[in-house]
Amino acid sequence: MIQHSLVTGVSDQHIYYFSEKTGIHKDVVKPWTNLVNAANNAGFQLSIASGYRSFERQLNIWNRKMTGKIPVYDMKQHQVDMATLTMEEKVHAIMTFSALPGSSRHHWGTDIDVYDPTLLPEGQHLALEAWEYQKNGPFAPLTKWLNKNAQKFGFYFPYIEFQGGVAYEPWHVSYEPLASSYLTVLTPDVLTSTLKACHIEGKDFIIANIEQLMNQYVYNINEASHG
Repeated sequence: MIQHSLVTGVSDQHIYYFSEKTGIHKDVVKPWTNLVNAANNAGFQLSIASGYRSFERQLNIWNRKMTGKIPVYDMKQHQVDMATLTMEEKVHAIMTFSALPGSSRHHWGTDIDVYDPTLLPEGQHLALEAWEYQKNGPFAPLTKWLNKNAQKFGFYFPYIEFQGGVAYEPWHVSYEPLASSYLTVLTPDVLTSTLKACHIEGKDFIIANIEQLMNQYVYNINEASHG
C-alpha cells in the first residue's frame, strides 16, 4: 500500500535525487534512463526540467499565486487580474496550470517535465510553453520522437489534449505503471485531510468543493494508450 505522505508529497522517502533539486521515484530511474539512452541514440539530450516536487513547494507556489505575488496566466498567455476574481474564479484560474498542493502528479516522482537544452537557440531560455513543443518550435523534433517512442518505455502524456481541466502540456510525461497506482490512492478524503493541516489560501472553498475540483483537474486526464 502506498503511504498517503508519498502520494501528497509530504514525504520524499520514495525519491532518488540526481542532484540537490532534481529527483524522481526510485522505481522510475531505470525506465527513465532507458528512455534517455534511446533518445540519445536518436540524437536528443533528453533532460528533466522538473521532476519530484514537494508538498511545501507546491503550497508556496499556490499561496503566492492566490495572493498575487507571482502572476497567473490564462490559456492565451494573458496575465489574469486576480484582484477582480471571486474565490471560485481564482481557484479555477490557478488549477488550469498549477495543481492543488497534495494533488500534483509531481509529488509522486512518476511525472517529469522534459526538454532538450541543445535544441534551444543561443540566448533563449526554457519557458515550458506549448509553442516550444509544437510545429516550428525548438522542441518539435523531440515531441515527434517522444510521441512515437515514449510508450515503449512505459511513459505517456496525461495532458496531451485539453479536456476542460489542466491545460495542454506536451512536455509532461508520466510513468504509467506506477502513476496509475498513485492515482488510485489519492482520494478526496486523503487530500482533504492533508489540506486541513496546512495554511492554504482559499481553504474553505477548496475543501467544500474538493470532489468537483478533483474530478475536473486530477482524474480528468488523457488515458495511456496500450495499443
